[in-house]
Amino acid sequence: MSKKKVTFNIDKEKNFSEWFTEIVKDAELADLRYNIKGFVVFRAWSVLAMEQMYRFYEDALQETGHLPLFMPSLIPESNLKKEASHVQGFTPEVFWVDSAGKDKKFEERYALRPTSETAFYQMYSQWIRSYKDLPFKRYQRAQVWRCEGKATRPFIRSREFHWIEAHNAFSSLKEAEEQVLEDMKTTKKVMHDVFGVPFLFFRRPEWDKFPGAVYTFAADSLLPDGKIIQQPSTHLLGQNFSKPFNVKFKDENGREEYAYITCYGPAITRIFASLISVHGDNFGLVFPFEVAPYQIVITPVLCNRKILSFVNKIKKKLVGYRVYVDTSDKRIGEKFYHWEMKGVPLRIEVGEREVNGNKVVLFRRDLRKRKEVKVSVLDKVVASEGKSLSRNLISKADKEFKGNIVNVRKFADLKKFKGKIARVNFCSISKKGEACAAKVEKEALASVRGTRVDMNEKATGNCIVCGKKATEIVYIAKSY
Repeated sequence: MSKKKVTFNIDKEKNFSEWFTEIVKDAELADLRYNIKGFVVFRAWSVLAMEQMYRFYEDALQETGHLPLFMPSLIPESNLKKEASHVQGFTPEVFWVDSAGKDKKFEERYALRPTSETAFYQMYSQWIRSYKDLPFKRYQRAQVWRCEGKATRPFIRSREFHWIEAHNAFSSLKEAEEQVLEDMKTTKKVMHDVFGVPFLFFRRPEWDKFPGAVYTFAADSLLPDGKIIQQPSTHLLGQNFSKPFNVKFKDENGREEYAYITCYGPAITRIFASLISVHGDNFGLVFPFEVAPYQIVITPVLCNRKILSFVNKIKKKLVGYRVYVDTSDKRIGEKFYHWEMKGVPLRIEVGEREVNGNKVVLFRRDLRKRKEVKVSVLDKVVASEGKSLSRNLISKADKEFKGNIVNVRKFADLKKFKGKIARVNFCSISKKGEACAAKVEKEALASVRGTRVDMNEKATGNCIVCGKKATEIVYIAKSY
């Protein structure tokens, strides 16, 4: 093993870009050598983690009444054209399928789905008939394809990404608005409380809402290089899609009404990018205990019969956990390095001394500390240390995130601003403020993310850009 491999040790804070590139390669998370630009092969170690992430998200959705679907990957162009602002927003990014076989040309082009509103709601118009069918809450886990013009990066930005999208129909605007709030609670329950990724939920400015939405709420997380990455967003679509797609129901009096629709989209690949970036350190990955591909790795110092028999006894005590026994012929130090770099939360070390003493050495990845544990209490200690590790990761991430939000008063300071989220006075997130937002983007190379949803902040001064009386407190940051 080369010296570089034995000492990963890249300073994440000073050079996040190099850290991210190297950890994706060294931890075998993805391979960029697939021969279509912007398309990435996700390798086993990332997929195992993302499968756990999907499980938590799908459980949360099903607990709130959602049921799963598998929808087709192709969407007729005529579907996309039914909602004018929607097609205008997505057409530049669409991959089109217009032929098959040697000579067969289709009468209509089909889009590889960039998102699935126009697929779901065509079917909803056939499935929903009465108020008794509502609320109608469905989701799918799927891939979507967008021909991104910006530079691609594995997990952060690519042309094919993996996500969940939930589409819900209601009989009233009030119920639809309540669903948007529920979506935000789901984001906290899963992305923050399990995955340990801190975020702020913003109401997006009018010029940055989802194409076809009445309004958009979106979660923003911060990567170590100071750039925002958008995470789950939830959109109140109102009747903007139900009318063109004829999603109607008969109310209690037999009158036909159009349904009120919402949609919600947590991108698992992007959340994974935040998870590894926020929790990782200069020695590699650090996974929360709940989503780690292997929660525990047992590393025997020697693979003789006596030690392996003892290891097998330990493994039986840990039924229910994802446990791997490393019986490779690597030196013990190489094994330690390898699983540290891979981010396995707990490592159990076993040698002759441990066998003779009926104990093990337990190494905790976040603290990088060892302690001896008697085999008789190992299962209880593992449960306790796993929970403690995850709590510690969340606490550290929250503290760092909060410290990266700062007040900025002058536009000149905003232009010099780097690596933080700026809290500023702003004129408006309606169309009136779009010119100021454009100036922020052009001169400060940043974007207006919106107003916070979790608190009602009052502006007290003038807009940081135009100098007119501010009506909003908004947050500005550089983004991917």
